[in-house]
Amino acid sequence: MKYCSNCGAEVVKQIPADDDRLRFVCPQCEIIHYQNPKVVVGCLPVAGQQVLLCRRAIEPRLGYWTIPAGFMENGETMLEGALRETREEAAAKVCDETLYRLFDIPHINQVYVFYRGNLDGDYGIGPESLESRLFSEEDIPWSELAFPIVTDVLTEYFEDRKTGEFPIRVSTPSKLWAKHVGWKSTPEGKI
Repeated sequence: MKYCSNCGAEVVKQIPADDDRLRFVCPQCEIIHYQNPKVVVGCLPVAGQQVLLCRRAIEPRLGYWTIPAGFMENGETMLEGALRETREEAAAKVCDETLYRLFDIPHINQVYVFYRGNLDGDYGIGPESLESRLFSEEDIPWSELAFPIVTDVLTEYFEDRKTGEFPIRVSTPSKLWAKHVGWKSTPEGKI
């Protein structure tokens, strides 16, 4: 941030009174510009023994498979956002949605919230997807998953399915997380 969105003056980074974090502050109008984490919401659509995944048509991770998800919009609940993203990316509806997985990722200023739900009817593709497809556990393209979080959610889902219990899990991945799970930046494996 370089300029104040309120008055247009150049902002400075400082710790405001009664605060303990560096913030962008306008010395002209004294507005504090807070920068807060982004919330990513998604849903794992389930159809019998299969899950619905989308192949990304956009960067980052173009061509990789993912769970339908994206940034939450103003004015919507987390569930509404997850259902919207599922419609936008997979042209799919889900029912019987339940909160399933949360990731706090402070080193990239994001929070991920995933629901699990039953696929309700047909599915297709949206503008951010090259294709969408149902996969059984043995057919998941594990080496072509877009993000470590997708791998975690799918691995946990298939383990939970064995017991029939789907607890809500919360975790905070480390900065080295992507390296530890072997995350590559392109389908060809180039970093």
